[in-house]
Amino acid sequence: MNPIQFTHEAYISPLTWRYGSDEMSHIWSEVHKRRLFRRVWVALAAAQCEAGIVTAAQLADLRAHQDDVDIARAMEIDAEIGHDLMAEIRTYAEQCPIGGGIIHLGATSYDIIDNAEALRIRESLDLLAGKLRAVLAALAERIQAHADHVCMGFTHIQPAEPITVGYRLATYGQDLLEDYVALRRLRAEVRGKGMKGAVGSSASYERALEGTGMTPAEMDALVMKELDLEAFPIATQVYPRKQNLRVLHLLAEMAASLYRMAFDIRLLQSPPIGEWSEPFGKKQVGSSVMPFKRNPVHTENIDSLARFVAALPRVAWDNAAHSLLERTLDDSANRRIYMPEAFLSSDELLIRAHRVIDGLNIHEEGIQRNMAAYGVFCATERLMIEAVRNGADRQEMHEIIRGHSMAAWGAVWVGKPNPLADLLAAEPEVLKYVEPARVRELLDASSHVGDAPQRARQMARQMAQVIQDDLG
Repeated sequence: MNPIQFTHEAYISPLTWRYGSDEMSHIWSEVHKRRLFRRVWVALAAAQCEAGIVTAAQLADLRAHQDDVDIARAMEIDAEIGHDLMAEIRTYAEQCPIGGGIIHLGATSYDIIDNAEALRIRESLDLLAGKLRAVLAALAERIQAHADHVCMGFTHIQPAEPITVGYRLATYGQDLLEDYVALRRLRAEVRGKGMKGAVGSSASYERALEGTGMTPAEMDALVMKELDLEAFPIATQVYPRKQNLRVLHLLAEMAASLYRMAFDIRLLQSPPIGEWSEPFGKKQVGSSVMPFKRNPVHTENIDSLARFVAALPRVAWDNAAHSLLERTLDDSANRRIYMPEAFLSSDELLIRAHRVIDGLNIHEEGIQRNMAAYGVFCATERLMIEAVRNGADRQEMHEIIRGHSMAAWGAVWVGKPNPLADLLAAEPEVLKYVEPARVRELLDASSHVGDAPQRARQMARQMAQVIQDDLG
């Protein structure tokens, strides 16, 4: 298969055409990678020009052809020599009759590759940060709108006590806000290898710069300033592979946050609960055989891709741990695969999450049905406390309420209305201490949400403030 003639007659990754944005796909494209290689070569030549070992005309020639990537020619050369970076050097040199002879002077392959990769990682994190900001902003809006919207809470996937829709959304917002802060911190800490040569000693540059008055460290600083990229002070032939591991851990943590939110939406969309649902288009098909289906395809997609991202840090861990002595090449092939796939998958996760949050349907009928069926159970504690305050024996009252609750559960289990409020409002032992109207009032769980609404709104404000501060 010709590597530059892709068709659907052979395997191409779904990330090539189905998932991820055009912007992220461009960052991890061959064209962009090779332009970044050339940007590093130009920065190196500029520093060496300042040292006096490259002429202004040579540097100008390299700059003039910096964006003229010719993948077809590079692939042709690569097929002959079996070294893709050398093929790119030769392709670039053929285009630069004046400056071609000084490209890559003193450098080793990963002086170029690792600095270019750091630039790509940083660009990718910037793109994800913008999309995560949009998710947070949309989520903050929904939190504020539903901060007081009471619904049943569930523990062990069983009805528990009421919370609010906004409070549940705020739990996702809190996780994603932490991911955002971590992403921005990591972006600021991304570093390149610098220009340190074959084993990190800078010996080749010391030789090239001999007699110029410029030290390898000074040349390194000039190159990295031109790239606007900080360098690791210590590197071998490559930058520490722990940086890739940190990046993958960050993406996996964000994936975990999105996975949990998506899984909850899938549960709540199930008709027996029926409280939330993801957006569903008018012409969207839910099933090829069951025309009535409204499958949660977006949230299932999020969970599917999130599982994939979660598996990738293991590969990055092996690369970091097994980068033996001054380096081995056994990370190169897998990094060509997992780095773009991790970022493109994460990109798609945020695209889908934004779409789901923006179009999330909150079904009041389902919420009220579940509150009527289960809310009264959790409110029995309020009744018991008031009865005890009025002189009842706590243990005796607990047993009376437990007996009626078990009978009520039996009714709810077979689909009947919850009879518990009626049973307790007619129970003589209860009425010795609490009036019937007061019994019913206490068993209305809609106000049994504590300070959840206030804390939900506070989280929404915090999310909005972090975004505003970051954007300046």
